[in-house]
Amino acid sequence: MTRSREPRFAAAIARFDAANAQDPSFDIVDGARRPKALVYADRMTAMLARFVADPSEALELSARCQHIERWKIPRIEYPMTRAGYQAWRARLRDFHADRATAMLREAGYEDATIDRVRGLIRKERMKADPEAQALEDVVALVFLESYLAEFVTTHGAFDEPKLTDILQKTGRKMSARGRAAALSDLALPPAIEPVIRRALADPLA
Repeated sequence: MTRSREPRFAAAIARFDAANAQDPSFDIVDGARRPKALVYADRMTAMLARFVADPSEALELSARCQHIERWKIPRIEYPMTRAGYQAWRARLRDFHADRATAMLREAGYEDATIDRVRGLIRKERMKADPEAQALEDVVALVFLESYLAEFVTTHGAFDEPKLTDILQKTGRKMSARGRAAALSDLALPPAIEPVIRRALADPLA
């Protein structure tokens, strides 16, 4: 990727990663203890490379900073209701976009690229904008491959109807190509793979 050698791109990625390296929570990856936010950013970049053959600079930047410093606004600050969840997500979208804006400006980016990254992070015009949809697909693919099994474990006993509902909602946000990639290209958790396949094969059921 020639873009990785451009000074401002490298500077922006370095700023994103330095911020995410401050995450107080950790994952164990290949035996090493790493900040969760940094692991997520790595997974987003890797999945984008698998899913999009030649992503734009704005799309690469957006994938890398998708959840930047997310731990600073914990879910517990909002009511544990659907309305509380939606309010939390709305605040996060603005927070991530604002943090990315500041770092991109420090790295030397012009307003046009910054505005484009902001729009992608905030999922503006998702179904009408191919790059915004691609980013949403990458988010879903990373969740399915790397976080779904942990999500099921964290939320207690396996509940197939509830899991199916969550997966169908995820599938409805994805494009047909994204769902196809999930069913053909991902290393899905074996214990729940049949449920995933049924739900994504017909997310409108």
